[in-house]
Amino acid sequence: MSDGLSELYQELLSGSYDCVDRIVLNAYFGMGHSPGGFRVWWRALTGSDETLDNAHLMRLAGRFSRRVRGYAKAHGIPVIDCAAGQRKHDVADDYLAKTTVTEGLFLVLAGRAQAPVWHVEANYHLERKTPYVNHYSFHILDRDWGHVTIKISGHPPFPAQVILNGHEYVACQARKAGIRFTKEGNCFTAIGNTSGFAKIAETLSEQRAVGRLSEVCERWIYRCCLCFALDFEEQKRSGFRYRSQPGAAGPEDDKDHPRRQRPAEIPPTRHAGGRMGSRGRETCV
Repeated sequence: MSDGLSELYQELLSGSYDCVDRIVLNAYFGMGHSPGGFRVWWRALTGSDETLDNAHLMRLAGRFSRRVRGYAKAHGIPVIDCAAGQRKHDVADDYLAKTTVTEGLFLVLAGRAQAPVWHVEANYHLERKTPYVNHYSFHILDRDWGHVTIKISGHPPFPAQVILNGHEYVACQARKAGIRFTKEGNCFTAIGNTSGFAKIAETLSEQRAVGRLSEVCERWIYRCCLCFALDFEEQKRSGFRYRSQPGAAGPEDDKDHPRRQRPAEIPPTRHAGGRMGSRGRETCV
């Protein structure tokens, strides 16, 4: 079923495609969001409850910040501290336009937002609070999805969001298929093979798209983001795993899973030497 705008300009269109637009996946570590589960996780991470106090939780958040900034400085990746209300996507677009990175992390934006944290009281009693804390938005170029953003809280239990753009995915797949197109912002203004292009766009509405989403999340969230909070050995020892979507592969299904790697194996950033109508949709999980 075509939309009203496409019907109005039908004479000016050479074809149409139906494409998922913005996809937002909420990732959280289930055990870490209950008092009992968090204590069990902390024991697995540290060996006991002796260090379960506010000072050590703050140190863990501070270590996250130092590691992010240290890694970024060593690899020439900008870290921008954003003020409240600043349009972060505009900042990212500016850096994306001039980056020489072809795959990997090209920018980190830091800002404050509310997130669940634990406050430790007497006898290790945990009280849940939601203050404003530092968040880090990792802007990544992916071979299949183009520009991917992973936003993660700097405080345990490290809730995260993975933000993707369906139009970026379609553009990447069209290039691989040899379909010529012109893209301006989030709009395709000229396409060589309209039917082939429409078929690529439709793949995001298939059930198999769940697997594609799982793959891109697994590719980056542990190796490029969480590793600054918990190194790979700490992730493995404490059993830290973000909640997966239905049908996602388990950790043992991927021989290259980040739990099997050492911190030194963080993937390096790579550097490079007729109008269509769409019905965009935003999907939140």
